[in-house]
Amino acid sequence: MDESAGLSQRLKEHARALGFDHVGIAPARPGPHAHHLDGWLACGYAARMAYLARDPERRKDPRFVLPGAQSVIVCALAYAARDSSTLPADRPRIADFAHGRDYHLVVGEKLRALEAFLHAEAPEAVQSRAYVDTGPVLEREAAFLAGIGRYGKNTTLIHPTLGSRFFIGVVITTVLLEHDQALAGDPCGSCTRCLKACPTGALRAPYELDARRCLSYLTIEHRGVLPQEARPALGNRVFGCDVCQEACPWNARLPQQPASPPVDDAPSLLDLLHLPNEEFSRRFGQTPVKRAKWSGLRRNAAIALGNTRDPAAIPALTRALADSDPLLRAHAAWALGRIGTPEAVAALRAALATETDPAVIAEIQAAQRLAAQ
Repeated sequence: MDESAGLSQRLKEHARALGFDHVGIAPARPGPHAHHLDGWLACGYAARMAYLARDPERRKDPRFVLPGAQSVIVCALAYAARDSSTLPADRPRIADFAHGRDYHLVVGEKLRALEAFLHAEAPEAVQSRAYVDTGPVLEREAAFLAGIGRYGKNTTLIHPTLGSRFFIGVVITTVLLEHDQALAGDPCGSCTRCLKACPTGALRAPYELDARRCLSYLTIEHRGVLPQEARPALGNRVFGCDVCQEACPWNARLPQQPASPPVDDAPSLLDLLHLPNEEFSRRFGQTPVKRAKWSGLRRNAAIALGNTRDPAAIPALTRALADSDPLLRAHAAWALGRIGTPEAVAALRAALATETDPAVIAEIQAAQRLAAQ
């Protein structure tokens, strides 16, 4: 065994000892799917994620990120699927990946430990950079080249035993390591369950995701007003969407955990609607949910309450019509219109008499029409 192969094996063993579920090594070069980024951006599918369009050539080639790079160590860390079938309608649904401590922190700590091991073990001066879903790197493409998985029609990477429920972290390095082979074949065949299951049609075609329609994008990344046509599809989701992964047969075999975490970590939709900013930071500051920001999470909770169509939510939504945040007022109005009872209509009428924000006024008027249907 030559030194490159020996070091590669030691790195993989150490990565597994750190808790990673799978490790592969890719060459530091563009992958065969990297060019699809250009077309995806040209279609506008990145929505308002403008950072994805900044210097796409750098994003496609690790050697632009780290000059002299020769290898990319790719690590996969699985996360648990959760059975949401028994979750009450008044409880918020949060995507499986977002339960517990922020994966950026968890995976990042493990990658830094792996980097330290690499620097201690490598026979020459080493340069490296580690990224967990934050750098100018196509992590899935690197993982594909490293033999971690193959692309599914829902655009996730599918591992033979982990399914698609895993985080990806990468270490780009100038060390020449033994590279793994990409997995051959198509994991999906004729299956189109994910495309049929997508509640908003965000999966326009196999391997083609339009973030402008995706509930994960809308509930997490999108700032501002949510498209009215997408709101009913949220159901009680307030952060992310797992529908395409739940529909995937590769994930059906994965063990599931109960949907409800400890009570302290599971506020109701009503709790979220009037959650103070300080409490938001306390509850979610070390979790992925902080990505939605306080305003976005309350917006999502208002929509979810409207989707319950429960008149018991009317008093809380009525109070939200007087909140200082116009984004919350706008979506609380929609929620009252969706509930549509005489009490909800009266609240909308009273709010319209005092509201001064043009966008909120338009939402109240649209909610009145919705209630009249």
